[in-house]
Amino acid sequence: MACDEILQKFKLYETRSNFYLVGYNKARTIWRVLKIDRLEASDLSIYEDKTIYSEAECYELLKRVHDGNRSTGGLKFVTKCYGIVGFVRFLGPYYMLLITKRRRVGNICGHIVYEVSKSDIITLPSPIVRSNMAYSKDENSRYKRLLCTVDLTKDFFFSYSYNIMRSLQKNLCEENSGQVLYETMFVWNEFLSRSIRHHLKNTIWTVALIHGFFKQSNFSVLGKNFRLTLIARRSRHFAGTRYLKRGVNEKGRVANDVETEQIVFEDIPDEIPAQITSVVQNRGSIPLMWSQETSKLNIRPDIILHKDEEYKATRLHFDNLIMRYGHPIIILNLIKTKEKKPRESLLRAEFAKSIHMINKDLPEEERLRFLHWDLSKHARRDKNPLLTLGRVAAYALELTGIFHCGITSEAPTSDSSGQTFGESSGDEETSTDDMAPTVSGSTNAENIEESEPASFRRKLVMKPIACQKGILRTNCIDCLDRTNVAQYAYGLVALGRQLHALGLIDDPKVDLDAPLANDLMNIYERMGDILAFQYGGSAAHNKIFCERRGQWKAATQSQEIIRTIQRYYSNAYLDSEKQDAINVFLGHFQPQQDKPALWELDSDQHYNLGRRGHSFTEDLARSFIKRSFSDGNILVENSDPVSINNGGTENVSLGLPPSLQSEEITELSDSAPEISATDTGLSYSRFYPTLPGRQLFPDRRHTLLNEFSTLDESHSSNFLDLDWLSSSGNSCEDDIYDRSSIINSTPGNNSMENVILTDAEKVETSLDHLDNSGILNHAGTFTDKFHQWVATEGTFCF
Repeated sequence: MACDEILQKFKLYETRSNFYLVGYNKARTIWRVLKIDRLEASDLSIYEDKTIYSEAECYELLKRVHDGNRSTGGLKFVTKCYGIVGFVRFLGPYYMLLITKRRRVGNICGHIVYEVSKSDIITLPSPIVRSNMAYSKDENSRYKRLLCTVDLTKDFFFSYSYNIMRSLQKNLCEENSGQVLYETMFVWNEFLSRSIRHHLKNTIWTVALIHGFFKQSNFSVLGKNFRLTLIARRSRHFAGTRYLKRGVNEKGRVANDVETEQIVFEDIPDEIPAQITSVVQNRGSIPLMWSQETSKLNIRPDIILHKDEEYKATRLHFDNLIMRYGHPIIILNLIKTKEKKPRESLLRAEFAKSIHMINKDLPEEERLRFLHWDLSKHARRDKNPLLTLGRVAAYALELTGIFHCGITSEAPTSDSSGQTFGESSGDEETSTDDMAPTVSGSTNAENIEESEPASFRRKLVMKPIACQKGILRTNCIDCLDRTNVAQYAYGLVALGRQLHALGLIDDPKVDLDAPLANDLMNIYERMGDILAFQYGGSAAHNKIFCERRGQWKAATQSQEIIRTIQRYYSNAYLDSEKQDAINVFLGHFQPQQDKPALWELDSDQHYNLGRRGHSFTEDLARSFIKRSFSDGNILVENSDPVSINNGGTENVSLGLPPSLQSEEITELSDSAPEISATDTGLSYSRFYPTLPGRQLFPDRRHTLLNEFSTLDESHSSNFLDLDWLSSSGNSCEDDIYDRSSIINSTPGNNSMENVILTDAEKVETSLDHLDNSGILNHAGTFTDKFHQWVATEGTFCF
């Protein structure tokens, strides 16, 4: 469907027997009508009129509906909205979720991206029908309130013309649309919208919501302006809160799985950019079977590792990553190496063992690249941990590359050999319902004018120049604080390459002390805070970022303490209800009569993520959507538009025509939302204390001491322990603990503190010794290339 045919605005009307949802496109040239039966007590009955109306024709249709229902109150206006989120039923009537306010947050090559500003829930059956329904009203209301705790006004985004649930590269290189897009892992209302999509066989009435982070800002480098967009897409699979969703499930889905995409293109006033670039990275919980029990007495619960000898779930997870991103998969593991009481170190050793087991069954070119570096330790000892992370990021980008695409525009009727990106255009509205107030001098995307230049209304043809193959997957224990620092380092290295590919800079590097690096850090810090709130209940611990800004140490420590307490309180007292709400919203739990209620069950860890009690086919059979041709039906039966004088549309107002502006129509409908979908019983406050400061980052030489150990000469593990790399050039005392035990371990040793190696593959600390022993020459292509790259780089600069 062309962009100018997409329905973007809707008006909901009601009679006693039906709802009428009128949708129209941006140009107000295409008008469609959807009828929802209100006399059905427990089934969802929807009829879509296939006729495409003009504005005047549609209003004439509404007038006829109004006249035909005068005896029962006529046609009443309910609300203005911007798309259907979905339908849901608990133990009583069906509800419809609508977006009633939106705010513009960005523009990707003319395609507008919105954030949900307000959403409402409409009860479908009429009051008379509801009064005759037999169900537990108190229990049903509790489920309804639980659903509302998923606040759609916090970090839910959508676009009518751009597939925001997919990366730029996938949008241009894969031809999927419609239903397929809703079934991707990043569409959070897939379950809620499933019934209407499957019945109507289209998606023109619904919007696909992603949950995570979206920020677009304008910057300048060497006098040239460019626009940077940072998108974080949170997976709906195995989604939830910190201690209730850990590790991997039996289907290979990991907790806190987030895809981060950085899009950069030159910002040329009134013109389409000639090129666009993007790069994608991933974060996700350690893909092992492990958990932590929420405790109100212990701020750091013990880690419980569940044995999976064959690592079936881990294999499924990496198979899925390969399917999504291709080869190579580079794993950056940032958890602790040594602890007085082993917690993270248990997972570190088991994770390394699982990668070795998986790699043994893979050809060399498809093996997983596993890097480990204890960021917590080196952040305490090294003033510049971002340097080491930057080296890893640069090497990962050498392997994967970035996506780079050329853009040309042509008339919509022209043919092209490239991939069509769609006909893009701006939004004609300037009301506060659609966008934030304009602030003079601001460079944020929210304040960009709604009316786009005429060039953006032409068909854009995208021709890929280079593609990203593979991905860097980063994790710490929560995939929040340390992971976000590493993702910033990767984003900064990638930004240099993106700007170079666009021809904006000559050298593909951005210095860590440059103002642009600080601007990018602020965006990543904001993203880290938002993602931490969603999963952990507090803003992220940003100690490294605070030190980079030169923030007062006492202020940083106070901030860290406050966030620790806030996260503990959320995990101990709020997360259980929050997890229940997520499970209801995503359809992981569906209540049934005479079955235990959600709040009567044990911890979320103890029940399956699939629907509880019945299958999807049984659900469809129970909730089959029927066509309705009852009294008050849409009166036009033929598929051709009604003949009408074109000049008649000029006098049609934004609301109903004057003939319909009667008191009985303009009064507030009985079905006006009695509860907002944004009203929650809980308040999740967000606290971002920041202090202006100076940059503390001296320019100095950086030397890495490298150690590598192979598990088998014929089956290289591709394991590189970056934790043994000191950014100061000196070996770390704590490393002695690991080296002696790891070197003397055998494959049959099950000690969780050790990485399993063979006796014949002992290594020492000196890089010179590694070179002399020839280990680097036979260790495998991954490590060999990495050491060659490090040796030739010399002084490192982002």
